[in-house]
Amino acid sequence: MPPRRKNVNTGWWALSADIAMAGFDAQRVIALRLAKLSAGGPKAQREAQLMVVEKLAASAEAAVTLAGGGSARTVIARYRAIMRANERRLSKRTR
Repeated sequence: MPPRRKNVNTGWWALSADIAMAGFDAQRVIALRLAKLSAGGPKAQREAQLMVVEKLAASAEAAVTLAGGGSARTVIARYRAIMRANERRLSKRTR
């Protein structure tokens, strides 16, 4: 009996689901950040600067992960962890 082959579509489906969930996570963080930025002032300025620094750091980390043989799912999982941390941080400040 020949060995069972893994269904290639399963990997793509899981990746697609991860990307969709990351999109939902991102929308929540964007809403919280917009609320923070719309208030203006020094806290909004710090949030804007932090946002830019985080984007640069996350993209560099993703590049290193992929260059080192990591998977897209690994990168997305890391992005989601960062977004969840941002959501927790921003939610505390708006309460």
